[in-house]
Parts: sequence; structure tokens; C-alpha cells
Amino acid sequence: MATFSLCMIVKNEEKVLGRCLDSICGLMDEIIIVDTGSDDRTKEIAGRYTDKVYDFKWTGSFSDARNFSFSMAGCDYIYCADADEVLDAENARKLHILKETILPEVEIVQMYYGNQLCHGTVYNFDKELRPKLFKRLRTFQWIEPVHETVRLFPVVFDSDIEITHLPQESHSARDLQIFEKIVERGETLSKRLANMYAKELLISGDREALGKAEAYFTGVADHGETEEEQMKEAICVVVSAARIRGDYLKMYRYAMKDIAGDGVSEVCFELGQYYFERKEYEEAAIWFYNAAYETQSVLNARRGGDMAMLCLADCYEALGIREEAEGYRSQARQWRLPE
Repeated sequence: MATFSLCMIVKNEEKVLGRCLDSICGLMDEIIIVDTGSDDRTKEIAGRYTDKVYDFKWTGSFSDARNFSFSMAGCDYIYCADADEVLDAENARKLHILKETILPEVEIVQMYYGNQLCHGTVYNFDKELRPKLFKRLRTFQWIEPVHETVRLFPVVFDSDIEITHLPQESHSARDLQIFEKIVERGETLSKRLANMYAKELLISGDREALGKAEAYFTGVADHGETEEEQMKEAICVVVSAARIRGDYLKMYRYAMKDIAGDGVSEVCFELGQYYFERKEYEEAAIWFYNAAYETQSVLNARRGGDMAMLCLADCYEALGIREEAEGYRSQARQWRLPE
């Protein structure tokens, strides 16, 4: 049977840490908890489950803390958990079976991360596969019978284990502050992080957060070598930020850069908002319709779904066409986020 190290990083998690550890501790051969600066009872609670509780000075990077926690592990595999996760009895049983049967060549096990839309910040779906279990020591192997080479990509197993995410509150403000500090230092975000930042802004960002991000994403949109997908994401942020602060010339200039191509739901939605605020309801309805039915979303699926439909309903209500308005409200009620 394989052995598992549980590695966690925590800060001020006294309300949820015990719940998480109760659900998982029986399956772990060692528990490593790294505290990044708690001023509540987190470390005291952690000490009830393990004597391997370490302090780590926060550097502003979750990766630094994760890497430190992994460096303390000594078992075959490392299970990475957050304090606001819970493994129910059925999924604990599945994890126990996995522990007994996992093949040694498997290097990463993915598990479903569920309940994502509870206090969601960057999600357009309720569950997704995430890497959760990692082989601690990787063995490189030669492959291919001729022109042999070393296998560089990990062997990944997608399990049917589902972890329930039960956050107490949204992490949006914390995450946005980290992004803002990275940008303030003049660092360039990776393609993945830029996508996460843009999603967080379009799903849960407020006027202030959009304002702080506008210059960065304007630079991305203006860069001659930006890939098309990143360009669309950057334009979504710029158009939203410019509209909110009333710079309609900039809003239009960047919106037209998108509309000249395929167009995306988020930009159409912003144009609809602009015309709706000016009480030009027929024009607003055209753009909300385009958001809902003629384009695809890239950051916030709801702006191409129920939000656009409800705005369409508001337009027709304002125009006195109530039957049409109710039709769009009905469609909005039936709309669901894509699986």
C-alpha cells in the first residue's frame, strides 16, 4: 500500500481546519501543516492532529509556501488540501481504495473539486478536475524502441473522487490584491495567471479593482505580439473598466477591435450596458441579444447567458413590450452554466 503525506498551508483557519482534518486524517500517514502567520487558534487546532506544524514567513507567493510544505514530506505521495475542503464518507472510501491500488507509474492523480460556485471568484462551472495527489519522488524512464527519449510528461490519472469546497467567504479581495502587487512591481503575468486575473475581475471585481487593472490589460491589448485569445480577454477588461469610469471613447475604440473579429459576449454586454444607461433601449437590446445568442463568452459565462437575457428583458420592459420581456426572463431562469 502506498503511503500518503498530507501537506497544507494555512492562515487563520480555526473555523474550518478541524472539519477538514477530521474528514481526511485517517487516510494519511503523516500530516504537515505550514502556518503563514495565523493570529487565531489555527496552530493549536493543527497540533491536535500532528506534531509537524511549521511556521513560514509569508512572501506574497502561495507557491513558495506550497513548495516549503512539500519539502517537509517523506511519504510516497503528497496529498495537497486546503482548510476549507471536506472529503465525505463515500469519497474517503474511494481514496482508501486508490491508496491500496495505485500503480507506481502514476505520478499525479486528479480529483474533482466541487461546489466551486459557492463564493466563486474565477469559476464558470461548479466542479473541475484538479491535481491533488503527487508522487513525491519522480523516476525518469527511457521510452520508445528506437530514437529513444526520456519521458518528460507526468503520468496523470483522472479519478472519480470528489472533494467538496466549503469556503466561509469569498477569496476575491485577497486574490485581487496579490495580482495588483505583481502588476505594481512591473512583472508580466503568465498566460494562465492573466486569464485568472481577468476572470476574477469580470466575475467579482468592483470599480476599484477594474481601475487598478486597466493600465496593465491596456498594455496587453496594445502589444503587437499578444495572442488572439489573450487579446480578447484583455479587451474585455479594458472595455469594462473604461465604461465604468466614463471614458466612452476608449470603450468604443477597444470594443471595435473585438467586434471587427468574431466578437465576444462580454464586450457586447458592456455595449448593451452603455446604451441601457443612456435609455437607448432598442440599441441596448441589440447588443444584449448579441451577447446572449450570437457570440461566445471568454471570461464570465453569465454575461453570455442569464445576465444578458435578464438585461434583454429589462430593455423590452422599458419599451413596454412585456410579453417579450417575460419570454427572456423565462429563458434566463432556465439557463444553466455549462458543465
